[in-house]
Amino acid sequence: MFPLFGIVMVFVGIAGGVVASNKQTSKKLAQAKRDADDYLATKLAHIENKKQRIIKKNHRSTAEYQQTILEDLNTQRADNVTRETRIRQHDEYLRQLANRIDDDEIRFNEIKATNAQNKQHVKETLAHADQLIVDRHAVLNQRSLLDDETVKQMVLDDTKTELDRERDVEVKYMTESTETYANRIADNVIIEAIQRGPEDVPRSHIERTVNVPNAETRNRLLSHDEQHLRLIETLTGTQLMFDPDEYLLLHIVTHDPIRREIVRRALNALIVSRQINNANIETQVNNARHNVNDELRETGEDVVLSLHLGAMHPDLMKIIGRLKFRTSYGQNVLYHSIEVAQIAGVLASELGLDARMARRAGMLHDIGKAIDHEVEGTHVELGVKIAETYHENPIVVNAIAAHHGDVEPISLIATLISTSDAISGARPGARSESVEEYVSRLKNLEKIADAQKGVKESYAIQAGREIRIIVNPKELNDEEMSKMTQKVRDQIEQDLTYPGKIKVTSIRKLSAVQYVGYNPNHPKRRRYANAAN
Repeated sequence: MFPLFGIVMVFVGIAGGVVASNKQTSKKLAQAKRDADDYLATKLAHIENKKQRIIKKNHRSTAEYQQTILEDLNTQRADNVTRETRIRQHDEYLRQLANRIDDDEIRFNEIKATNAQNKQHVKETLAHADQLIVDRHAVLNQRSLLDDETVKQMVLDDTKTELDRERDVEVKYMTESTETYANRIADNVIIEAIQRGPEDVPRSHIERTVNVPNAETRNRLLSHDEQHLRLIETLTGTQLMFDPDEYLLLHIVTHDPIRREIVRRALNALIVSRQINNANIETQVNNARHNVNDELRETGEDVVLSLHLGAMHPDLMKIIGRLKFRTSYGQNVLYHSIEVAQIAGVLASELGLDARMARRAGMLHDIGKAIDHEVEGTHVELGVKIAETYHENPIVVNAIAAHHGDVEPISLIATLISTSDAISGARPGARSESVEEYVSRLKNLEKIADAQKGVKESYAIQAGREIRIIVNPKELNDEEMSKMTQKVRDQIEQDLTYPGKIKVTSIRKLSAVQYVGYNPNHPKRRRYANAAN
């Protein structure tokens, strides 16, 4: 009974809930409909307002566009009118131009016809002239009894005779003028070559000594019975000895300048490294030898490139580099050869010769001096052999052989090399001595003079070209002084090697000096003193 009642009550509750829910839903639907109608009305009003604004704006834009189109149409109408006017004017110009062309064509035809007539007239005139020439030749041949070929030959013979006469006169005049002004012209060419050719370079002397910085380094070099110095001598083939007068001066004795340079660089490197032992000595000597060999090659290449000598064998360029460490009369042979090459090149240019060939011959003219310490023979003979070995031009070989007059020159370039060599060696300041040789020569001159009896003092002046001797007049009379001067001259000539001439001047002067006014006991001195008091 109770479960059935409960079920009925449940259904009744559900039905009531459904009814209540339907009423609530109906109210919400009605409210939503009203809200939708209000929203729709609002939006329709807004859309209507916006539509009206857009329509007004479109009307205004359409009016403005229409106005712009009208203005463009008016402008185009004006342009069209202007174009039509120009077209009419151009048509008129073309019509006038066509008329002028027609007129020019008519005149051209008239001129063409006139030229044809003139051409025909000229042709007839030339034919008539040719006929006159033929008639004249016939008359001349008839009256002179000579034909044309004979007359032509006579004219040629007369002309040749006249030209030969004028040539002889001109040649004689030029020969006399050249002989008269030859020396002046040659001087001008040489001066021009010297001014345009070489450039002065700092004089480079090959050092024959090394200055040791202190006594400690000297003792280390001389330690172990001078084994370090003897090792350097063995590795380099030179002789090393310290100067007996200058404690720290080490002399390098050798005739080979390359070896001398290797030893000098090795010793300087040893002094800088402060490691004087057998292993370091061998290392520094090897490094110095490699550096010197590399420098020889680089120097040769730089010289050939700077002088524009053309292609040259690499070994020959290395031999050129050896000249850097060779001197002759105090003049660096490499710089001397460069100078000779430059002067010869300028002279060859002035004379219209091959300037490159002249420079090449000038650069190689003393090439034999690079090896004359190692191979027997004069530097000329050795230079010729080197040039022939490396297949140099015969003109270059002859220039090397003839630059000291050993053989006859076969070309003007050989003569130019001799001239350039003389200019380079004779110009002021070209040849000099090293500092050591210069000082030694001055000391030797004064030493010979001071060793003579009765000499008070002596002075070597003018770079060793004159020695002045002051004698004691009480020990030597005039005759003895003259004999002493001759003795000094003979001893200098016998013992010393000297360039040029050396003047020996002896001075003997006896002077007696007395002073006046310094004797206080003199009567006049006392009288003047009393007057002053």
